[in-house]
Amino acid sequence: MSGYDDIQTAAIVRYPYLWARESGKGETEGRKNRPVAVGVRIPRPDGDLALFFPITTKQPDKARFATEIPSIEKRRAGLDADLRLWIILDEFNSDVIGRSFYLEPEPPLGRFSKAFFLPLLREFVARRKSLIEISRFR
Repeated sequence: MSGYDDIQTAAIVRYPYLWARESGKGETEGRKNRPVAVGVRIPRPDGDLALFFPITTKQPDKARFATEIPSIEKRRAGLDADLRLWIILDEFNSDVIGRSFYLEPEPPLGRFSKAFFLPLLREFVARRKSLIEISRFR
């Protein structure tokens, strides 16, 4: 069993997320390790593709596709329940598990419940064509 096996949909892992605004300025490295939610893990012969959604303490603009994380979900996810936290869904990083320069085979911090996360994923899929992907494996 690989150390990467637990990196599945709704798991929370630490990852040096590269924001779209940073990528747009030519940056190629995330500035800090932060908690991210594994949105989807897609099996592929050359390595599973994963989509990562950032979690932030900075309240996003109302125009963003984001949601505040409820206290019970913060606890399940291994996040600080005393902080206000948001998951951003209108941009995401994609990377290949096992071939990533950025992802370590460490156990997840925790995971979101299906009841909280699956409706967000459904909305993500519905909006997919208008969202920003930052590929970390090219």
